[in-house]
Amino acid sequence: MLRKTFENDIQQLKDELLLMGSMVEQQTMDAVEALKKRDLEAARRIYNTDAKINEKRFAIEEQVMVLIATQQPMAHDLRLLASILEVSAELERMGDYAKGIATVNIRMGDEPLLKPLIDVPRMAKIASSMLHRALTAFVNEDAEAARSIPQEDDEVDGLYNQVYRELMTFVMSDPRTIDRANYLLWVAHNLERMADRVTNICERTIFIVTGEIKELDSSDDEMQAK
Repeated sequence: MLRKTFENDIQQLKDELLLMGSMVEQQTMDAVEALKKRDLEAARRIYNTDAKINEKRFAIEEQVMVLIATQQPMAHDLRLLASILEVSAELERMGDYAKGIATVNIRMGDEPLLKPLIDVPRMAKIASSMLHRALTAFVNEDAEAARSIPQEDDEVDGLYNQVYRELMTFVMSDPRTIDRANYLLWVAHNLERMADRVTNICERTIFIVTGEIKELDSSDDEMQAK
């Protein structure tokens, strides 16, 4: 009976983690869309909604600590609970990235975008998709899926480099555009970092399954020991 209750508690934590992840995905896509449309009202809503993501993280952490203290989990269960703590922290940080994109939008005020957003929405879509699948792999403890997802980080990196090159072309042509270029570079950087943090979630999935903490190299299938 106690084991059944513990398993139910674990499932509840996984469900809360998935909910937190969906909040981060939505915030990310909404923040980029608001920037694309220069919708300052939407940006302010996104900025304020970040507090709900933070609250979700703290609630998950509290429940994990209660289970560790009362159930004294060992081996696999302890790895899982420790990883849930880590993943909730990663999600909270990703929420900060979405908030940062909203902040850019707000700071720009009535200023127009330096260039139409083309690659930035692509970065957001890929990173959000990676996150969704990484969390699914995490709750299902699917190590094979967790190993494959980080390879897509190369595509996000490629788009970031493309955005950087384009923005630097604007700056070299007209140094007065440097502030507007920096705003968009900040946005692209946040999305690039989001994809990096998805890799951290995948590493935690493998840790739960194998008991080994390994660093996933997105450039190939090899796993490098930390």
